[in-house]
Amino acid sequence: MPPASLSYSSDIDREAYAAHRGRVRLAELLASIALVGLMMAGLFVLADQAQRAYAVGSATVASQQNARVALARLAADLRGAGAGPLGAFEAIAVAEPERVVLQSDLDGDGRIASSGERITWLLRAGVLRRDAGGGAQPFVGDVRAFALGYLDLRDQPTRVPGDVRTVTVTLTTGVGDSGIAALPAAAAATTTLATRVRLRNR
Repeated sequence: MPPASLSYSSDIDREAYAAHRGRVRLAELLASIALVGLMMAGLFVLADQAQRAYAVGSATVASQQNARVALARLAADLRGAGAGPLGAFEAIAVAEPERVVLQSDLDGDGRIASSGERITWLLRAGVLRRDAGGGAQPFVGDVRAFALGYLDLRDQPTRVPGDVRTVTVTLTTGVGDSGIAALPAAAAATTTLATRVRLRNR
């Protein structure tokens, strides 16, 4: 008589359970492969979305930092414009919506001729550039908008360089990495910064 722990009862196909031990049917194998494939596909989609979100986030942070640095440098140049003998020259030589030319007499010789005494900020082909005598060097890229406004002593808009006492600046940048620029999240990721700068020397 067999031990009580062993079972010889039959299943639906009237074969003993012991006959099925270690046996894997083709249908079961295909179903398992399909389930594993679905799980792996889902994990891949999640991983891809997470990687894209990280890339867009990193590029957005870099864009914001670059915009802040550019705006801080431009504000510093504006505040220092006009340094030197009062009335000997204009602090702002050109006042345009996307270009400004600043002048300072750094060496005190009464002339605007030395390197760094004439600084130009301008937007060209989506790149904000700064020229301090060595050519228009790129300062920040993928600029969506750059707007300069000029106000006189009464805070009224003016286009006359000699009347300018305050300059307003608005800078909008986007994600410039070409590898992710086509993503919808990257296209919507923009940073807009604005400031108002009073000319200290005028």
